[in-house]
Amino acid sequence: MKLAIVTAYPPSKVTLNEYAYHLVKHFRQQQEVSELILLTDVDSQNADISFIEDGCKIIVKKCWKFNSYRSAYTLMKAVKQTAPDAILFNLQFMKFGDKKIVAALGLLLPWLCKLKGIPTIALLHNIMEQVDLESAGFSKNKWIQKIYNSIGSTLTRFILSTDRVAVTIQKYVDILEEKYNVNNVVLIPHGTFEVPEEPTYTIPEGPLKIMTFGKFGTYKKVEILIEAVEKVRAATNLPLEVVIAGTDNPNVPGYLDSVKKQYAHVSGITFTGYVEEEDVATLFNESAMVIFPYTSTTGSSGVLHQAGSYGKAVVLPDLGDLSLLMKDEGYQGEFFEPENNDSLATAIQRIVVDTAYRVTLEKANYKAATAYPMHKITAMYLQNFNQIKTEKLKKSKVTLQKV
Repeated sequence: MKLAIVTAYPPSKVTLNEYAYHLVKHFRQQQEVSELILLTDVDSQNADISFIEDGCKIIVKKCWKFNSYRSAYTLMKAVKQTAPDAILFNLQFMKFGDKKIVAALGLLLPWLCKLKGIPTIALLHNIMEQVDLESAGFSKNKWIQKIYNSIGSTLTRFILSTDRVAVTIQKYVDILEEKYNVNNVVLIPHGTFEVPEEPTYTIPEGPLKIMTFGKFGTYKKVEILIEAVEKVRAATNLPLEVVIAGTDNPNVPGYLDSVKKQYAHVSGITFTGYVEEEDVATLFNESAMVIFPYTSTTGSSGVLHQAGSYGKAVVLPDLGDLSLLMKDEGYQGEFFEPENNDSLATAIQRIVVDTAYRVTLEKANYKAATAYPMHKITAMYLQNFNQIKTEKLKKSKVTLQKV
């Protein structure tokens, strides 16, 4: 199979590029895939495709640009030139731009590919029905939110008109099937990027590193974490370090710089900036736990799966998709009330003062992560592509018989 993947890709800073890296890494090891075509926003000479493992040939074709009105045209032109046997879209609603028209045009692409007869799957990491538009930085105006939701529903119908729509949470399947009366939505879990050998569940000597990882400023706010850790320090006299790993959300440029200034008087805070792929393992392995200082959620959490794969305890708000993931996939952790630093401090303290409890959480999360390695996830996509081909073949035979 000659498989095309439409996605942002490292070193791109556009969302979901890290997820694409791991999809590609494991698709190329599937014997059924003879060639991978990456239809990306990065040049071939820059794309991170230097995998250690053997695998199929990879072609990188830069054919779209974030916030470019030409992206839909140039991407469809690239599809015609490369002629893939099947195509996978790695999507969320602002994938192709934060300009509304550009974003909307990009979301029409899976439908256009299906019209060309190419077996097409759209992987949708979030759905509008589960996004808190105010917390995610779209708008506080309720009327504008209604307009966004209406547009989002229309775009969702276009996405659902493709061969398959894959989502990572069972509740998403239920919502889409009920609201849009469709039967082509499939559950394919997010998967765990890397599943290293079972860790020793020990952490380096010195201050306990309490880490958070992501793009901050909208529904991910680090002030609550800093203030909670200060409270735990005062209550326990333990040496604790806050590690804020990641960058500003594109919608809130300058957010982390403002946090640095606001908390310049607080010791033991490290801002890592953008974390390169090769540095991720060290970041997690050196941390005592991973915190999710979220006020809302917008889809499955890659960070949760990464934390599990490295055998880490987690502290997270009891809301939305995070709660669903914990229950559905068997992760364990401490919950706190969103936007309540006293509640977060209590949750963190339970783990830092009880090593045995921390290790119990770490072992449970490693076990949950190993249930869905990426090679299993990519095999599920290939199975669906084969089903789509079979369905198309049956339809063509029926059409011929009628003729």
